[in-house]
Amino acid sequence: MLNVFRRGEGAFRTLPAEPGWKPDPDVIWIDLVKPTREEELAVEAALGLGLPTVEEMEALEPSSRLYQESGSTFMTATLLAKSGEAPFATPATFVLAGGRLVTLRYDDLKAFTIYADRVSGESAPGSGSAALLGLLDAVVERLARILDDTDDQVQAASQAIFKRPDGGDFRPLLTALAQAQSMTGLVRTSLVSLGRLLSFAALAHEISQDRECSAHLKSLQRDTQSLTEHTSHLSGHIAFLLDAALGLINIEQNGIIKFFSVAAVVFMPPTLVASIYGMNFDKMPELHWALGYPMALLMMVIAAVLPVIWFKRRGWF
Repeated sequence: MLNVFRRGEGAFRTLPAEPGWKPDPDVIWIDLVKPTREEELAVEAALGLGLPTVEEMEALEPSSRLYQESGSTFMTATLLAKSGEAPFATPATFVLAGGRLVTLRYDDLKAFTIYADRVSGESAPGSGSAALLGLLDAVVERLARILDDTDDQVQAASQAIFKRPDGGDFRPLLTALAQAQSMTGLVRTSLVSLGRLLSFAALAHEISQDRECSAHLKSLQRDTQSLTEHTSHLSGHIAFLLDAALGLINIEQNGIIKFFSVAAVVFMPPTLVASIYGMNFDKMPELHWALGYPMALLMMVIAAVLPVIWFKRRGWF
């Protein structure tokens, strides 16, 4: 799908990218969403540039992700898609060419939708570089929102762990923490990728020669760095909560094992006494003694009470 944004209109238009298609002079943003090969070829022919392939977009080498060619600046970042359910990382390419911004992506990204709805009326960008920085600003804001939601989830899990009633199930808490850790890792990956993109974007002449764009770019770099540091803190907090949860699980398991161990020790001596006097031998000293039965019961009670007293004095029970 090919969407174009014209200067002064404040809204996207979806156009068919047919062979021989040419963008109007007032088009400052061309957005390719899940494009067909024909659409890619039409845009490449119209702008005189070669868009990166999917393999190049997914590559980790800087030479494949960040480069300049024929006066155009190509930048690819890893962004977060479907943050609400089954999130995953997906590449998105930003190209500054001839004063226009060209974006290429193969997945729906919420930040693009938010920025497309935002650019209306007076807030509409006046150039491709302004559209790029505004779009990246929306991406950073989106990641910050996801990070805040994840932080709230972690705080709720923290309270649930340390205020949980005895015998409660730890599995929902561990699942929530695992999901938060996975989300934090994806956000951090995206922020690191954006940090590299923003550093390289400073080399684009459309930005370096515009004081306002340069100031906006530096602000984005600071925000990205701040959020990256926050992901490190959040990841450490999640690791602490996981260790705390596992420690509490071990304490509860140790308590259960201790109880059964004490119970086994308490009942072993009476069992020994009962086993001895339960033998069917004709020649036993107490077999025909009138007080033999009460004596055996008393010995079993004493044998059970003595270990309990000893365990209590040692603080084991």
